[in-house]
Amino acid sequence: MAAPGPYLPYGSWPSPIDAALAASHDGRPEYLGTVGAEVWWTEPRPKEGGRRALVRRPADGRAARSVLPAPWNVRSRFTEYGGMPWAGAERPTGGPLVVFVHHADQRMYAYEPDAPGSPAPRPLTPLSTVGGGLRWVDPVLRGAEVWCALEEFTGPGPGDVRRVTAAVPLDGSAAADRTAVRELTDDRHRFRTGPRLSPDGRRAAWLVWDHPRMPWDGTELQVADVTPDGTLGTPRSVLGGPDEAVAQVVWAADGSLLAVSDRSGWWNPYRVDTGGGGAVNLCPREEEFGGPLWKPGLSWLAPLSGSRAEGFGGGLLAVLHGRGSSVLGVLDPDSGDLVDAAGPWTAWQPTLAVSGTRVYGVAASPRSAYEVVELDTTTGHARVVGAHAADPVDPAHYPEPQTRTFPGPGGREIHAHVYPPHHPAVRAPAAERPPYVVWAHGGPTDHVPPALDLHIAYFTSRGIGVVEVNYAGSTGYGRAYRERLREQWGVVDVEDCAAVARALAAEGTADPARLAVRGGSAGGWTAAASLAATDLYACAALIYPVLDLRGFVAETHDLESHYADGLAGPPRTLALRSRERSPVARADRITAPFLLLQGLDDRVCPPAQAERLLTALRGRAVPHAYLTFEGEGHGFRRAETIVTALEAELSLYAQVFGIDRDDVPRLALHS
Repeated sequence: MAAPGPYLPYGSWPSPIDAALAASHDGRPEYLGTVGAEVWWTEPRPKEGGRRALVRRPADGRAARSVLPAPWNVRSRFTEYGGMPWAGAERPTGGPLVVFVHHADQRMYAYEPDAPGSPAPRPLTPLSTVGGGLRWVDPVLRGAEVWCALEEFTGPGPGDVRRVTAAVPLDGSAAADRTAVRELTDDRHRFRTGPRLSPDGRRAAWLVWDHPRMPWDGTELQVADVTPDGTLGTPRSVLGGPDEAVAQVVWAADGSLLAVSDRSGWWNPYRVDTGGGGAVNLCPREEEFGGPLWKPGLSWLAPLSGSRAEGFGGGLLAVLHGRGSSVLGVLDPDSGDLVDAAGPWTAWQPTLAVSGTRVYGVAASPRSAYEVVELDTTTGHARVVGAHAADPVDPAHYPEPQTRTFPGPGGREIHAHVYPPHHPAVRAPAAERPPYVVWAHGGPTDHVPPALDLHIAYFTSRGIGVVEVNYAGSTGYGRAYRERLREQWGVVDVEDCAAVARALAAEGTADPARLAVRGGSAGGWTAAASLAATDLYACAALIYPVLDLRGFVAETHDLESHYADGLAGPPRTLALRSRERSPVARADRITAPFLLLQGLDDRVCPPAQAERLLTALRGRAVPHAYLTFEGEGHGFRRAETIVTALEAELSLYAQVFGIDRDDVPRLALHS
């Protein structure tokens, strides 16, 4: 047995996981799809300005490679958060044809990477300078057109927008002529996904919803006939409503319509009668087979094709399911039998693709970051086929998450993942308890699964513990759990995070004098509101946060402009709730030091939010630092930004917790 290493105070441990390393591995693969027998996806490139590369893995098993060089950036800005930005198919003459959205100009392009002479991508859609311009998402190839969802800004305001299902000609005739784009629907519904075409091409299905609902509150599944001339008949709603959230729709090979709905209180898979005759739950379990539809094109369910073998095969469905975190399984919709794929993965992202009897997904574990996984359903064997990086450091430095349930106010359960400080060669003095940082996730209608995150390891390997809290309102635990936050944002989330922090301190896991709270976006609201509500935390890191409820409603993008109706209450109560809960309105109660990080191009939580808090604190002796980043929006993507942010956060904790570190620049705190 190895002798114990040196004893060093918590937070002062040396670590091979520096900020540059964490930044270089930031992000994860997204938007899987198949082109013939190949699997394609998008992948982050933090060192290349944060662009998203389009990657393909050849059918012969050769290593995956980028399809387009820099600066091509395959990412849509539809509703600011984007969605599925590409589609592809094999050409009858051979080789793939892909269409994709380029982030810089938001135009859709067509590209044939294997064509002789390697011609450059050619634009399919026009440039636009009105408001936010034209944005395209969730495409599907249909004959000589691309069918997709179109977002068109009609003025300078975030609400000056219309959304329709559109058909873009592949011949490029719309590249300089907006009128060449055919609109297949009206813009009666505020939000929509792209269309899903039936195998025979005679029907299309999609999801719609309207203010003030968010897509996890209530959506409608609409179906329309595709006429011989390529137009859509009158849409009819066949599932969903104001209190039923349909998260996904997909056609099976036999022409039946499948959907993921939470009508039972849990997102379960259904077979839907397109004639309006109802829906049959294919796997009635108190588990989630779906999640929040933040972006069009997310998928938790994919029909399989091929022969049955060893319990897997034709007529079956690949599904992601679970409570809190998800696993990949294969469901027999006739018997209800569900068999999970073997493997170490504890978290799967909502993206699935199928080629024959092979299923592709994006998964992670406590020992591996998100990577592309292939499941061969004829054998049950799963393996990594893409986006896997060799361990940049000895995995012995990775933390081991503990998934726990804590008691909360009123007897409610609170779900969390605890990441204790961990180092293979260093330990702390026996009498010392470690500092801990409570991480509040964004959304707030979202959740965090247990998975390797080098941002967390950056702190735990130095002797600072992290606990990620899936507070009330989080997804993954059924509709009732996420409804606990209704009209209670800034109250229940704050209470749940505090309850977990206090429990860790009471049991001796954490030092009660060295607790911090941090979060981004909605998590930044929770962290800032926590500083105003309690003296539990010694400091906080606030990352592109919501800080002023009334300002957020007025300034944010269209998608979330009515989000507060459900989170804080209807418009008639907004002024009161904002005074009661907004950190800006309660700035006189904030005394703990904090770090505020803000992207200057953020359209979701604009810099005005941060600036109002600083104005409200003017003249008060509250140590703080405000760092801004040109070219960054809602979510930092550039390696240099991530490095600066991580090192500043560590310096904050070191100063406040009394930790001696000289390996990061000292953050200047101003009063």
